Order: sequence, then C-alpha cells, then structure tokens
Amino acid sequence: MMYSHLGRTGLKVSRIGLGTMNFGELTDEKTSFAIMNEAVDAGINFFDTADVYGGPQSPDMAKGYGLSEEIIGNWLDQDPSRRDKIVLATKVYQPMDIGPNDKYLSAYHIRRACEASLKRLKTDHIDLYQMHHVDRATPWEEIWQAMEQLIREGKITYVGSSNFAGWDIATAQCVADARNLLGLASEQSLYNLTQRTIELEVIPALRYFGIGLIPWSPIGMGLLGGVLRKIAGGRRATPHLQQRIELLRPQLEAYETLCEELGAAPADVALAWLLQNPVVTAALSGPRTTVQLRENLKALELKLSASTLSKLDSIWPGPGGEAPQAYAW
Repeated sequence: MMYSHLGRTGLKVSRIGLGTMNFGELTDEKTSFAIMNEAVDAGINFFDTADVYGGPQSPDMAKGYGLSEEIIGNWLDQDPSRRDKIVLATKVYQPMDIGPNDKYLSAYHIRRACEASLKRLKTDHIDLYQMHHVDRATPWEEIWQAMEQLIREGKITYVGSSNFAGWDIATAQCVADARNLLGLASEQSLYNLTQRTIELEVIPALRYFGIGLIPWSPIGMGLLGGVLRKIAGGRRATPHLQQRIELLRPQLEAYETLCEELGAAPADVALAWLLQNPVVTAALSGPRTTVQLRENLKALELKLSASTLSKLDSIWPGPGGEAPQAYAW
C-alpha cells in the first residue's frame, strides 16, 4: 500500500480509501465485515462513511439512516484494537429526520449529529469530520466555533468539506485562519474522467491552500468500469445508467479499447488517472464485494505514460484548464 499526507497535515492515509456508502443498503453486515477485514489486511487505513449512509438519502425514507456507521461500529466493537489501525471519516449536513434543525450546519445540528455518529460508530472520536455540503445560510463563524468546540473536547481531530465550490473553500479557509485554526484538511468532490468541472476552480483552490482532494465516484457510477463489456456479457444496467451509456457510447468504446490495448481493467485506469494528480490524496473505492476491492487495489501498480494521459484527455476532454484561462485570454 502507498500512503500520502492528508493535504498539508501530518496525517498519512492510504491512497485507496474504503468508501462505505453501500454498507447496509446494497451490502449486508457480514459482507461489509469481510470487506473491512480485507481492506485492513491490504493496508487500507482510510475508512469513509456518512451519517446518512445505509439507506435512501431522503428525509421521508429515513429507514436505514446511520446503518453504514452502525456496521462500522459493530466491526470495531468486535476488536477494539482495530480503531487505532484506521483513520475514520464521517460526514454531517444531510437531513437525519424531518425536524427543522435535523439538517445542515448550524452549531445546534453539528453538535447533535456528532454525538449521534459517535454513538453509532461506537468510538469516542472521529478522525475526519466532513461537511457533506456547503450551508450558505449559516455563518462560518458559527460553523467554525462548533467545530473548534468538538476539537477541544477531543471528539473530532480534523475537519473536511465535501461538494464545496472554489469560493466556498477560500471563504471557509480565510475565516478559519482568522480564528487561528487549521481549517480544512480535505475536500471530497465529484471527480472522474467523465466529470472534470472541478479543474476550473476547486482544484486550484485546494492546491493554493494545501487541502487534499478525495474524489468520490472515481469510476463514474460504473461508467468507467468496463460497462460496455459487462452489458455484452449479460449484466443489466439501471435506466439512468443506460441513458448515460447511450449518450457517451462513442467515448466509452474508445476508452475501453484503449484500456484493452494497455492490458488494464477500465476501473484501474480510471483510478490510476486520479492518483497521478498531485492534489489527490486518496481515491475512494466503494466495493460491494471483497473481489471488487481487490480489483481496485491493482490501480496502485498502474503507471500511465504521458502518451496515455494525452489519449485519455482526447477521449474525455476537461474544461480546458483552470479558470479564467480556460475561457478567457
């Protein structure tokens, strides 16, 4: 396993992180335990979850909320020594009930949500507490005061963001600096070969402030995992995925042909492409089985040449570089 610093912090995390969004909803507890055991044995020390994972993310369908955290907590409870072997990350923001204060980033909700996550995870601290989305209705002074209190109490160690715009990252960091806080250690963003918008402003902001990027959906909800070959082999796709496939079929055909020429699995190429970016701290693998996890680990051994990177850019063009040069003189 390879490790890198979480942004500018001294904390080291595995370059492949274990995403647990499927735990409880698509993957039962027994299989989840096996995946976590396999991950630790492979040297993965970064486990990522969220308070809302485990069921449909809708306040009127709250059955399953917190189930991913509960499964991780039950796994940790089996052997308390496991806790010191992992960097445990979870998130706050999403509606956890239908009350007006059961969501977002008020100090009131942050405190209650953290206590609830700690209880489900059966631990006394969260290593990386991430804001699942930006809350522009709550002042940053209030948010950082709440996070600072949790840090002081030893309940969280680092703070991260997710789905922030570049200017949200800059604003959050400037307010943290004024309070003499470390501020953001990481940002989780949608980033893969098919979704490269964050190259405009988010990635430059992260580089400037020394914040680590943790891409989510690294294989594009399955699009970059050899989807055409899987369908040809009899695998079914959801209606939404079928629409995406038809829209992107020429690019997918070119991509899978290139991967075949490289002798590499499409998912490995997608992960390796992310890991070659120096701003990326770790890419999240969200396996439903131990086999999928083992497959994703092969990306660590794959080195992409400049020629291959150029071909990938031609198949999956980005926004044209960083703002404003991408669209102005």
